[in-house]
Amino acid sequence: MTDVAAILSSCKAMLTGHFLLSSGKHSSQYFQCARLLQHPEKAAEVVATVADRIKADVKAGKLAVDSVIGPAMGGIVVAYELGRQLGTPAFFTERNDEGVMALRRGFEIQPGEKIIIAEDVVTTGKSTLETAEQIQAMGGVVVASICVVDRRPADAEEPFPWPLYAALRQPAVLWDADACELCKEGNTPAVKPGSRKVF
Repeated sequence: MTDVAAILSSCKAMLTGHFLLSSGKHSSQYFQCARLLQHPEKAAEVVATVADRIKADVKAGKLAVDSVIGPAMGGIVVAYELGRQLGTPAFFTERNDEGVMALRRGFEIQPGEKIIIAEDVVTTGKSTLETAEQIQAMGGVVVASICVVDRRPADAEEPFPWPLYAALRQPAVLWDADACELCKEGNTPAVKPGSRKVF
């Protein structure tokens, strides 16, 4: 059995400290999956833990998949690798000039196309839900979503009305900025290691 946490640690993709997340919340842990994705063989091994479960569900008739879409930036490589392993097309959404997640670059969705949304990390599910809106507006059907790390808090409700397949479930400890325990300790300021603007 693949030890996903060990692989992430070996790539220095699993960080501990005081972090400001794109959601505006603070956390004591951060996953920088770009550090995993720079190693194609390790990334393929991690994504395979999800792809194998999807293949089993397809074979059992529980799921049908036509393509994979990943929200830019974190979902692009994950979507490509999942598409490669499933034998389906893979493409991506990206934010337009208004900051809205959109399908661009000539990518098209056919009416009724069954799509999996691929992410690197799911914390609130915001990017996945924004991508789902775009897919549904174009007539596609979201059948599942996947991520390398599902870091929703342990008591979080299911974020989507479809299955979420995660290579690793690692609940995060999250605080609102004005109630952050690490800020109260005052030892280290929160750092923003990600690439997305904090809203």
